[in-house]
Order: sequence, then C-alpha cells, then structure tokens
Amino acid sequence: QVQLVESGGGKVQAGGSLRLSCAASGRTSSSYAMGWFRQAPGKEREFVAAVSWSGSNTYYPDSVKGRFTISRDNAKNTVYLQMNSLKPEDTALYYCAAGARPVNYRLGYNYWGQGTQVTVSS
Repeated sequence: QVQLVESGGGKVQAGGSLRLSCAASGRTSSSYAMGWFRQAPGKEREFVAAVSWSGSNTYYPDSVKGRFTISRDNAKNTVYLQMNSLKPEDTALYYCAAGARPVNYRLGYNYWGQGTQVTVSS
C-alpha cells in the first residue's frame, strides 16, 4: 500500500505560480511512477504530468507544457508540481497518483491522494 498526501494548493491570480507537493509513504513508494491529474467541477479528471520512478523522464499534455514542471525527490519520497503562468482554466482539484508506469490515463495508477484545490482568478 502507498499513501499519498497533497499540499500546496491555494488561490492565486492569473500569471502567478504555485508549487504542489505530494508526500508518499508506504512500501517501496519511491519505485513507483508518479502522476498529477486535475478535475474541475462538472468535468472529467484529466492528466497533467507524469514522471518515471527515477525522475529522468517526464510527460505533459500540450495544455500545460512549458508552464508546469513535475519533479521528484526520492530521498524525501516527495513529488512536486511547479505551476507557472497560471490561467483561470487551471482551476481544479489536483490529485497525485502512483502507478507502475508514467502514463497519461487514470486506470494506469493504483494509488491516489485526496487532492488539493487550486483556484486561479482573472
């Protein structure tokens, strides 16, 4: 079992930045690929970023590429999502997830956190 706890969400104006953290605990948590997803009210949960277990490979959809950066510190069992140039459409509940491979679909992840809210005002 892997437990995931997100933090770092909040309210920010458009153009601002936030850094989300996801603390992992449990057996061999550092050997999992990690992903971030988000879900806005009335919308499906969508892929935001993923990183391989080593941290050497990262993946993003076009909607956040160049603005968001995922990274991990396996010594601290923590994954980060640096979000820059935030837009109102980035407003959502952000979840981190752990799985076998850094894929861009929900079913590829076995463990999920409870989410942290990000609100971007115009």
